[in-house]
Amino acid sequence: MKPQLVPNGGSAEKLGATVTAEGINFAVYSESASALFVSLYDEADRETARFELDGHDDNIHHGLIAGIAPGAKYGLRADGPYDPDQGYNFDPNKLLVDPYARRLDRVFVRSPRLRLAREDAVDTAPLMPKAVILPPEINKHAAPRRKAPGLMYELNVRGFTMRHPGVQGPLRGTIAALTTQRIIDHLKFLDVDCVELMPIAAFIDDGHLPSLGLTNAWGYNPVSYFAIDPRLAPRGPQELRFLTDLYRKNGISVILDVVYNHTGEGDYNGPVLSMKGLDARSYYRHVEVDGKQHLVNDAGTGNTLRCDHPVVQRLVIESLRYWVEETGVSGFRFDLATVLGREPGFNPDARMLQMIKQDPVLSKCQLVAEPWDPGPGGYGVGKFGKEFREWNDTYRDEIREFWRGEPGKIGALAGKVAGSAEIYNFAGRKPSAGVNFLAVHDGFTLADLVSYQDKHNEANGEDNRDGSSNNASWNCGVEGPTDDPAILNARRRDVRALLATLFVSRGMPLIQQGDEMGRTQRGNNNAYAQDNEITWVDWETADGDLVDFVAAAHRFRKAHVALTHDHFLDGKEKHGIRDVVWLHQAGREMNHDDWNRSGQSVLGMHLRTADDEVLVWFNRHAESVQAMLPEGEWEIGLLSDDKSPAAFTGKTLLLPPRSVVALVKAQIPQNEPGEIPPQPEPPVSPGEQPVQIPPDTPNEQPPPPVEEPPPAYPDEVPPSKPN
Repeated sequence: MKPQLVPNGGSAEKLGATVTAEGINFAVYSESASALFVSLYDEADRETARFELDGHDDNIHHGLIAGIAPGAKYGLRADGPYDPDQGYNFDPNKLLVDPYARRLDRVFVRSPRLRLAREDAVDTAPLMPKAVILPPEINKHAAPRRKAPGLMYELNVRGFTMRHPGVQGPLRGTIAALTTQRIIDHLKFLDVDCVELMPIAAFIDDGHLPSLGLTNAWGYNPVSYFAIDPRLAPRGPQELRFLTDLYRKNGISVILDVVYNHTGEGDYNGPVLSMKGLDARSYYRHVEVDGKQHLVNDAGTGNTLRCDHPVVQRLVIESLRYWVEETGVSGFRFDLATVLGREPGFNPDARMLQMIKQDPVLSKCQLVAEPWDPGPGGYGVGKFGKEFREWNDTYRDEIREFWRGEPGKIGALAGKVAGSAEIYNFAGRKPSAGVNFLAVHDGFTLADLVSYQDKHNEANGEDNRDGSSNNASWNCGVEGPTDDPAILNARRRDVRALLATLFVSRGMPLIQQGDEMGRTQRGNNNAYAQDNEITWVDWETADGDLVDFVAAAHRFRKAHVALTHDHFLDGKEKHGIRDVVWLHQAGREMNHDDWNRSGQSVLGMHLRTADDEVLVWFNRHAESVQAMLPEGEWEIGLLSDDKSPAAFTGKTLLLPPRSVVALVKAQIPQNEPGEIPPQPEPPVSPGEQPVQIPPDTPNEQPPPPVEEPPPAYPDEVPPSKPN
């Protein structure tokens, strides 16, 4: 049957292309278009028919086309006023991608012909991806888990799999590669609870990259909010469905990093690909200046989604539900999430955010906000409510600065490892509201954090101007690669101390791909344009010892409720127990002067619950430090630097340089009937006799002398100062 429009047969109920018994129903929102068209294409990419949608209800153009079925390819065209200075970009020569397209047949490419130019425009169809009509997905997936995961793992599909030796060549760089057993085994060895996939929606390269010979590696430049980029899923969304089902069976949930703040259509000079040509004034935020409509740039990329408009709100909610119900994901990390609440200033009670929180499907999901954007008033950490978790950049900054050696940071260390109560302890929120991280895609890798004082982004072609200059990084004595064993050992030691700090902190820990194996980006802290060895994980040179350490640190964390109990530490006595006592290395509780001593670089964190007890020591000094221990017999549960073992001497513990040591109460074996009890150790000579302090009178006898703390780390290896 030849395709034909069924007169007045369409429906405005569902946006996009909907399969019905009579054909395919098309519905597209546009407040200002005078006409909307559907263009059909064959396998040779030739336009075979064009139909004007004959229905128009509540700004929705709709129509029913018979004689086509799932598998057909199509694009949209819009006619209407052409006045870019007023935000009207209608041009029927521009083929447009349906915002509700579920699958695209190819990737987006850049070309000057895609820009605004109605006067001498040519048909852009040869340059544009075509939407592929898919049959309805009837197999609903398991309900998502809202329970707080123990460890989140951020990964980029291409970067994580391109160099994996266990992935077959054609699969490298795809979602299907993540189903390789060796990759699953690696995630399970780390005991990862939740994988966060960096953006997988179909995207376009940034405008300046092609001339530099570069491509977008991260995907934070989407055009579609339903269709997966064909590079990542050549066979369509079923690849993601298979992944989420497989990971769920292995105890791992999958969440998506989504970008509902801007699109790759960019600013005035950007390409016309979809919403800019359908109804720019409805989909994008504008501001009037001197009688002209200008795109608002709160996202820092040329345009900003108008999330207070009903059509954008509908697009966000329906696309999120699609990912959950039809591909099986368990939640989302929202890039620049404050844009969702802009009206135009950020309002934490904005309707868009309330719609997400109250939706019967989405409210059961993991919802994680990146709670800031570059626009005015765009910093919203702590403001997203108990339904959301939030990336906690204050954790990253304070922990880095403590270990870097900044003075006066001992209180900040305590506040961050105790759960950032100053940010989250209100309105029913818990420490798990904060996602603690040391390094993520945007910035240095963890290995580079201790290997470079300054960013080295020359490969990005912007004369090293891009990327943050405020990294709180240090290089341990030499900038970048070195063969010096002492410096390599110092870097190894610092990475482990940072990771150990993460795993003993209240809150939800997150690590990025490869930080558990020492991945480097050669000092590039803004590698968005490096789809190459700079961002691809080098599995062949992975630091297996570091992988083992991360896995052990996570196991230790999960084994101790004193570390994971989801409440804020306050040190108050409840039922005869104080949940935390902060200790000076002399064995006494930290006092006012200790907290305010700028050079204080050692801290003990004595945690107790009714069933568990853990003592964590942080030593920032570049030398060993003696620490007095509380009452009881202790043994080491986690040691960040196994090259410099911690040594017990009576009631003291020698803390290795630049280390974290976690102690647990020793398990005293019970004697079996008839068993000879252990004999006491022979007495030591008087010169070796350790000083004993009766536990019930800790201040009546002097503790062993504690030497004046050695110089803090940066006095020995000067770090760089932020610009």
